[in-house]
Amino acid sequence: MSGPANPARGECGLRVDGCDLVLRPSFEALVAAEGELGPLFALVERAVEGRLALAELVTLFWHCLRDLPDGMTRERLGEAVVQLGLAKATPVLRALLGQILAGR
Repeated sequence: MSGPANPARGECGLRVDGCDLVLRPSFEALVAAEGELGPLFALVERAVEGRLALAELVTLFWHCLRDLPDGMTRERLGEAVVQLGLAKATPVLRALLGQILAGR
């Protein structure tokens, strides 16, 4: 890992499986997420309407990971998010979506 999340860079943190993950909505990350999930505006609309699927949330988180911890897979990240609970994952999602809409 290369340090904690830096909100000034649009980053946010998520603690899963004893690891502090840093998510950064970089251009590259968002293009990759959009390639899988479709247009980002539609993703934001689904989230606002409460129709964002768990798989979509995990996909967005996966692509925004700044550093990939050893042994971390998308499936493991998904299981960790489920264990963490949506109530704790939602603020991270809100921060990422805010960055998508507002930019840095």
